[in-house]
Amino acid sequence: MTTTPTGHDAALRFITCGSVDDGKSTLIGRLLVDSRAVLQDQLASVSRSGETDLALLTDGLSAEREQGITIDVAYRYFATPARKFIIGDAPGHEQYTRNMVTAASSADAAVVLVDATKLKWQNPGLDLLPQTRRHTLLARLLRVPAIVFAVNKLDAVEDPTVAFTNIRGALENFTESAGIEAEAIIPISALKGHNVVEARPGWCAYQGPSLLALLEALDVTPAETEEAFAFPVQWVEKFSASADTSQGRRVFWGRVATGSVAPGQEVTVLPGGQVAKVAQVLDHVRQPGTVAAHHSAGIVLDREVDVSRGDWLLARGALAPSRELSATIAWLDDEPLVAGRVYWALHGHRWVKARIQRIVHKLDVNTLAEEAADHLEPNGIGHVELALQEPLATLPHARSRALGALVLVDTATHKTSGAVLVR
Repeated sequence: MTTTPTGHDAALRFITCGSVDDGKSTLIGRLLVDSRAVLQDQLASVSRSGETDLALLTDGLSAEREQGITIDVAYRYFATPARKFIIGDAPGHEQYTRNMVTAASSADAAVVLVDATKLKWQNPGLDLLPQTRRHTLLARLLRVPAIVFAVNKLDAVEDPTVAFTNIRGALENFTESAGIEAEAIIPISALKGHNVVEARPGWCAYQGPSLLALLEALDVTPAETEEAFAFPVQWVEKFSASADTSQGRRVFWGRVATGSVAPGQEVTVLPGGQVAKVAQVLDHVRQPGTVAAHHSAGIVLDREVDVSRGDWLLARGALAPSRELSATIAWLDDEPLVAGRVYWALHGHRWVKARIQRIVHKLDVNTLAEEAADHLEPNGIGHVELALQEPLATLPHARSRALGALVLVDTATHKTSGAVLVR
């Protein structure tokens, strides 16, 4: 059986997010440099006037370098003796929120940076920046398992201890009211390296681990092996090059979304409704066996049925497809969301038309109050009801990240318009 590495055996995928210029790219650069994941010639290439600009290690687009901002998600890989990491540097600008959502959808952890210099840190009742709140709420909505707050640039304020104490209090009040359990709140200086890789005990009256030590101790998101089997077909191998492994039948390739698949299981094809038995399961190197969630598989059925890319193979009788969905939506389009509009909805590899039946309410990211609304502004978060042209087999996102998430795409411009999370 193909198994998924768990705990500390697998690489941890995490993103950095927060408001504009909070130091996200600089933090990643510091992690790469202090963990010795950057070669000398790479360091030399990002030096300006004799000083190293750590942010340039991740800002690869020419527009990012020119403007000094992050536009698209940049992924970097590094390893320590304890584990491997995959980092996503998400942009802080509101207009690039869709990029942050993309990165967060598959992350095991989110490091939300908070710039101490942008806040009235002397005030115990200070207000957080709206984008700090928005990114934190999005991370929670997307079920990122661990949320870590890193209070940055404390080296640039007059009294870092008072600043960290007051900012930590504001973060604790916010997370408590939002029902979010933060993994930790850590004072750091990405520029100077305080508490990033090496701990600095006592600084800002903080005695906990460094950010890297905390990330090394986090678990990866467990595969959804306890749910019923669900498999989105990505590719149909019509004529197998290896008849001895496929028994001369078509092989349906994809990545197991939930549960596991083994020979002898009965499956239903969505949307066709045909029922067949699994004759054979091949792993990613064409070895027969059982394959669990989060792994690629090739499935051979015991008889020829009409299955195409975008169809789903589901455990028989386990999931009830529906044409109506109640969902939380993060609106990413430049145009407001209004009831009555029709979009393409992508679920797995399946495209169906989806109509916005009703906007139930929107969420005020500052007060966390639910407000009546007839539209959603760009980057807004709300609760909507969808009517689908064809049924989809979904589960609540709180139960399954794989089956509970959809993407809405504008039918005319083909732009990603919304991230939909089934309620």
